[in-house]
Amino acid sequence: MNIVIAGGTGFLGSPLAAALAAAGHTPVLLSRGAGPSRSGFRTVQWTPDGTAGAWASAIEGAGAVINLAGESIAAHRWTAAHKQRVLDSRVNATRSLVAAIARANHAPPVFVSGSAVGYYGLLDDRQVTEESPAGRDFLATVCERWEAEARQAESARTRVVCVRTGLVLARDGGALPRMLPPFWFGIGGPIGSGKQYWPWIHRQDWIGLVRFAIDSPSISGPLNATAPQPPTNQAFAKALGHAMHRPALLPTPGFALKLMLGEMADALLLSGQRALPAKAERAGYRFKYTQLEAALGELFQN
Repeated sequence: MNIVIAGGTGFLGSPLAAALAAAGHTPVLLSRGAGPSRSGFRTVQWTPDGTAGAWASAIEGAGAVINLAGESIAAHRWTAAHKQRVLDSRVNATRSLVAAIARANHAPPVFVSGSAVGYYGLLDDRQVTEESPAGRDFLATVCERWEAEARQAESARTRVVCVRTGLVLARDGGALPRMLPPFWFGIGGPIGSGKQYWPWIHRQDWIGLVRFAIDSPSISGPLNATAPQPPTNQAFAKALGHAMHRPALLPTPGFALKLMLGEMADALLLSGQRALPAKAERAGYRFKYTQLEAALGELFQN
């Protein structure tokens, strides 16, 4: 079946499209730029401005629509302007897709839309599941607005799943490569207190969960895309050092990160969420990587 992916050329979208193609599906990528995609999949130029333009015909008859579009959260310091771009890019892209689904004669049976564990806000060691309330910080507000837009697509024709993604582990992108330089030089270690929980997921399991959500009619609403056992940052640093055969003893002071990154340091590094994949486990998803050590070992084995 045709599966439309907005944001299908990025760190998550590109390998997801490849996995769907390998399973016999036909990915159709929505792209801001014109011309063929380097991935070789069909691309349709779109303008995610909150409305459905001529590109919306790509939605007609699709077996699923996946929304991964949005401005990078960590690409720039969190100025007021950048924070507005982060919010607007997600809200407008989602609103455009919802409008396209609404006007389709044959709407997709499932709309999988991105979100993040930042939905739960800045937490201590409390466990949270999909039933837990939203936080009150900037990222929580973004996720809440993002999901609210996606839910506008819910109908008798279309099921909506909001994937609340944690720290996705892969060597070729995402947050992990940015963590490596201090460890390579032997000066890696925990960040801040090290007591904050870092909910992670191997990218293979993230892809598997999205496919599972598409194929499971019983799954709707929020879905935590995190491994079952989130570690503290201190445990994460220790496991990363072990996988790289490097020490993990030197902490990065929280105040230094706040000076360099401002508000973003608290939201992305110095706090965390002990988020559990309760809904996925109840529905029967079997994680390939449940242990952080095994996931990092696979990534650094070559």
